[in-house]
Amino acid sequence: MKKVLSVLLALMMLAACGTVFAEQEARKIETPADADEWIATLFGEHPEELEDAWAMMPEVKTALAASGGMKTLAAQLAALGAAEKISPAYMKEIQGFQAFFVPCKFAAAAIDLVLYVQDGAIAGVQTGVYSGKEEENESEDRISKELNLPVPAMDGELPGILTLPTGDGPFPAVVLVHGSGPNDMDETIGNVKPFRDLAEGLAAKGVAVYRYDKRTYTFGMKMAENHQGTLMEETVDDAVAAVQLLAQQDQIDASRIYVLGHSLGGNAIPMIDKMLKEQPASACGYVMMAGSPRNLGELMREQYEFLFTVQPELMEQAQMDKEAILSDLDRLNDLDSLTDDDMVQGVYAPYWKWLAEYDQLKMAEEITKPVLVLQGEEDWQVTMKDFGIWKEAFGDKENWTMISYPGLIHAMTPGVMNEASLNYTKAEKVDEKVIGDIADFILAQAE
Repeated sequence: MKKVLSVLLALMMLAACGTVFAEQEARKIETPADADEWIATLFGEHPEELEDAWAMMPEVKTALAASGGMKTLAAQLAALGAAEKISPAYMKEIQGFQAFFVPCKFAAAAIDLVLYVQDGAIAGVQTGVYSGKEEENESEDRISKELNLPVPAMDGELPGILTLPTGDGPFPAVVLVHGSGPNDMDETIGNVKPFRDLAEGLAAKGVAVYRYDKRTYTFGMKMAENHQGTLMEETVDDAVAAVQLLAQQDQIDASRIYVLGHSLGGNAIPMIDKMLKEQPASACGYVMMAGSPRNLGELMREQYEFLFTVQPELMEQAQMDKEAILSDLDRLNDLDSLTDDDMVQGVYAPYWKWLAEYDQLKMAEEITKPVLVLQGEEDWQVTMKDFGIWKEAFGDKENWTMISYPGLIHAMTPGVMNEASLNYTKAEKVDEKVIGDIADFILAQAE
């Protein structure tokens, strides 16, 4: 589920949009060379100097102070190991911002640090997929075509790829729906790329796979402007639209489209099913991969408490206060006291209020299509407790199939629970048994 920032550095978006504030003496980031200097200071002995020396939006200053300052961000990066290579920054225009991308290779992982800048002032700091040069092990015998997903609400589209089996088709297909956080189409987590593994592995077994960049990944800054956003805008709407897009492709059998939701995407499956029933093209089955039937706030509390237990040195290094985090989560117990502008764990209150009304376990009773539930037994983010709840509720239903895997973690890659997020620093692949079980499930139904 939620990717803990102190270990994975999945996201540190420090501000939404607003009026830029810059002290007269503060320096502005206007060129890639300025971004290089900013990053060099972050990795230096005194990262706290960035707080006064460089222009930042007021929302950034507030969020930074609340999270422990630049020392905290530097400590989070230190969890990825020594910086082995910092490539020169380059700039792109994104949604009215200057985005400076800095490819960074650490001992444990390779990422891009992205500085979002408006009028020279820092508007946000985010991590992204590593854009530096590195060898990729892409399968050469897979046929892929670019298939971008239109997003009218954002006035744009999400980059996507349809990976096809060899042959003429039409093929059964599956849409991959991301977990929490701003995920790319590979659902990159550290050195793990589960959606790319699924696309290549399933296509080799005769199943086409469609994956796309998540809306919060492509339109992150614009999404931050919307305080009313819910799981619908974050995930559900695009998954439903992806099924419609896929059904229009000549190489796809529109009557044999499946939806696979990973983590939070798995939680969303009952709502996706409900919305698809109102569309021209619906799904003929679902895969919940490490999805939870429980409340997200409850799940996050368990995740944090687990991390404090197994990796206390990382938490101390990042200066994260356990009581402050749990106290923040306690605010979810009184949602009526929160205004739309209030945030809990970096997410606006309307998102949490929507989730409080969404009972995925109850709504799953309305799914009449085949459902496959997959669970890694070494998963600390969504645990065997969650799997047990699914099994108790639906284990005796003919259209539900439940499989758990010893030795696999949240991404369905090999790992050990007590190594927590450090598992993602290893370049592991999604287990072949998982890929085989998904393919068997789809092909068995698609006859």
